[in-house]
Amino acid sequence: MKKVSRKKWAAAGASAVLSLSVVAGCSSSSPPNQGAEKKEGQEPPKLQALTYWVSLASNVAATLKSFGDMTVYQELQKKTGVNVSFQHPPVGQEKDQFNLMITGKDLPDVIEYGWTGYPGGPEKAIKDKKIIKLNDIIDKNAPNLKKILDANPDWKRQVMTDEGSIYGFPFLRGDDYLLVSNGIALRKDWLDKLNLKMPETVDDWYNTLTAIKKSDINGNGKPDEIPLLISKGDMGGSVAFLGSFGVNYDFYHVNGKVSYGPIQPEYKQFLTVMNRWYKEGLLDPDFAVTDSKLKDAKVTGNQLFATVMSTGSGIGNYTSLVKNKIADFKLVAAPFPVVNKGDKKLWSARSYNFSGGVAAAISTSNKNPEATAKWLDYAYSDEGKMLFNFGVDGVSYKMVSGYPTFTDDIMNPKDMSVAQAMARHVRSNFNGPFVQDKRYMEQYAALPEQKDSIKIWGEPTDERKLPPVTPTSDESSKFASIMNDVNTFKDEMFNKFIMGAEPLDNFDKYVKTIEGMGIQEAVKIQQAALERYKKR
Repeated sequence: MKKVSRKKWAAAGASAVLSLSVVAGCSSSSPPNQGAEKKEGQEPPKLQALTYWVSLASNVAATLKSFGDMTVYQELQKKTGVNVSFQHPPVGQEKDQFNLMITGKDLPDVIEYGWTGYPGGPEKAIKDKKIIKLNDIIDKNAPNLKKILDANPDWKRQVMTDEGSIYGFPFLRGDDYLLVSNGIALRKDWLDKLNLKMPETVDDWYNTLTAIKKSDINGNGKPDEIPLLISKGDMGGSVAFLGSFGVNYDFYHVNGKVSYGPIQPEYKQFLTVMNRWYKEGLLDPDFAVTDSKLKDAKVTGNQLFATVMSTGSGIGNYTSLVKNKIADFKLVAAPFPVVNKGDKKLWSARSYNFSGGVAAAISTSNKNPEATAKWLDYAYSDEGKMLFNFGVDGVSYKMVSGYPTFTDDIMNPKDMSVAQAMARHVRSNFNGPFVQDKRYMEQYAALPEQKDSIKIWGEPTDERKLPPVTPTSDESSKFASIMNDVNTFKDEMFNKFIMGAEPLDNFDKYVKTIEGMGIQEAVKIQQAALERYKKR
């Protein structure tokens, strides 16, 4: 397939004008420039070259400069004739750059973002006249997405605000198999060498981590083994170890009653355990400052026993990177621990089919939202779903007995990981405005250890997890004001309590400080949001 250079994409994006049909009744599987019709004396709507603001996924950034260099968008250009000029904020600066961009008057045509992170939420973004409400536009111009949402009412409820607005073309996980991909993993080869069993309880973990600490299990003659690395950044996802005590790092509910985890007695129990482990050298002494690159170095440097990671970029990626470098290296998923053997496992990193508000919204600067919607809708057609999940037949995959099978260049790449090779062609191994296909993960999680991780990390009930609720626009500013202060203080104290800079005897004082910031008002807002969600 001929590669379209970034410069050519930009040049095309600056000049091309395309005629697109938005007439209802044309084939829903056809690319948006096919089946064009016009009434007598009337030109079909014109779609100017699209500008598209979206974060550059790290796996893409590793080998490419723009989404425009990906096979999926080069092929989409061929099929639709639409030239797209992608605007990517610098990696690591996405939120700051979004906040700068969204204040402008001349916005990109399409803005893909986690819209629950917009100050006041997605409904506020509509009322602020930054993006447009899409309900009517989808009904008339996006038959593929409309069909999917109508067939899956739970998904439709998730993509709407409480006021009933659909604000973007959503990223949808198309199967429950795709909802769990993150948890605690450990070096099974180290367990085996020390004749240790897989830890099940928090006490089991203490004994296991202590044994690792006392051994020179990596055999280099240095006491450089790191038994466990977790940080506050892991609390929002897998709730590693914190979930063992029945609470999380945010709001949760028990039988419909909302509470805030970090002020509960159970949270103090968790901090007490982590403080002890830190003092005894079982928790990485640099846990508070270890970023993803340093974490990678500790895993691939044969130092780290256990940490939080994902199925693909964790277990799969690390196993690939150390192949033929660390003898007998074996990473496996560990069950989420419980306090007492037999306790119900309540927390994991399970997501919803639509979560985080990640969606491609059409901005109010867009001159032809109807035609843009039709272009975006192509990804939800049968052809579009294949393109976004698997790429181009014969290039990134081949059909084998009716199954889209990634090529050897994807599954056994040279000089890069599988995650990076896949991201050169498709968006299935991160996210985007399309429906993710289970068959991608069945191959992406190719190792037995990866397949097992999905099952093991999926064991908890997650019955206390809040659905994707949102405050109203009136509640949003108050909620944001409270939680900005609370989250800053909570994160600061997380590190201080564990490292001993703040005595745990001051936990009650910490709780009173958070209460003084208005946390109970925030709880009431979340409770009201949960009640509204149930009525969507």
